[in-house]
Amino acid sequence: MKKIIFLTLFLFTNLNAEEFKLERIASGFEKPWSLTFVNDNSLLVTEKPGNIKLINIKEKKVNKILHNLKILEDGQGGLLDILFKNELVFVSYSEDRGNGMSSTSVAKANFDSTKMKFINIFQAEPPINSGYHFGSRLTIKNKNLYVTVGERGKGMIAQDPTKHPGSIVRINLDGSIPKDNPKFIDKQDWLPEIYQIGVRNPQGMSLSPFDKKIYLTNHGARGGDWFGTANKGENYGWKILGWGGTNYSGTKIGPKWKPGFTKAIKYWVPSIAVSAMVIYKGNTFSEWDGDALITSLKDQSLRKIEFDEQKFINEEIIFKSSIGRIRDIKIHQTGDLYLLSDNGGLWRMYK
Repeated sequence: MKKIIFLTLFLFTNLNAEEFKLERIASGFEKPWSLTFVNDNSLLVTEKPGNIKLINIKEKKVNKILHNLKILEDGQGGLLDILFKNELVFVSYSEDRGNGMSSTSVAKANFDSTKMKFINIFQAEPPINSGYHFGSRLTIKNKNLYVTVGERGKGMIAQDPTKHPGSIVRINLDGSIPKDNPKFIDKQDWLPEIYQIGVRNPQGMSLSPFDKKIYLTNHGARGGDWFGTANKGENYGWKILGWGGTNYSGTKIGPKWKPGFTKAIKYWVPSIAVSAMVIYKGNTFSEWDGDALITSLKDQSLRKIEFDEQKFINEEIIFKSSIGRIRDIKIHQTGDLYLLSDNGGLWRMYK
């Protein structure tokens, strides 16, 4: 097992060196995927092989929390997102369904600093033998839990609302189904948990503290990453639409967008391998309030997107190739930013 090393290392970006600092708080995490704050001084980190770590950033201590999840680490799958809310912990993971089959599943437990007993509250059906595109981001709005469910590399399954892969799911915090989900309004053929269809691999999701909308980032194929909103009963179009990208073989997928489908706020062609995101609100970078902060795996960048409603205004690269592939980003109550990198680092960004 890797040892977590606490460090203080300051790195100044060559883009805006006078405006912020990066401090590496800890290193040595094994394939870290997500972080969530428990309180001002403590946070939880997931490692894809299946570990949950409790980090005290003030005392520089780490505790491994035992759990009962049945995880199949396969390709992009493993223990993925984690979300702490009101003494409850929600996780998404690639659940081992037997015979190499897995699903994007969600479980919850009462928080405990030593051992947590999780119970499943959602399983994407059908289980699929694939190590691709789990999605897996979690966001709470009011009393509902939103879950991004990737299409597992199966393309047009995202257009089949009788199957979960390739959709945004909305359930209640206990796993029950909201009575105002699309199925109960005008989408009788949809599974009751589905809120929106036609996504590929959404690895970013955040609730805006300003307009209370749910915002998403989504991987395209060879190009066609996007940033947009979760819209009830709508369809982002994968794999009818290619969002400007092509198959990895170079063959065309479909148009960037056409009427009848949800239109994203911002597209990236070529792909930046878009990952996590937040809508910023805080004191440290108050000039960024209302902007989207979006992380990238491919070019290892943090990007700031200024937008108004559905209108894209401006994109700024805050830094690039400084801390590795950026897997997650969260806002501390102070307004400082915390980032996880694939190379095992936990970073704080501040002024």
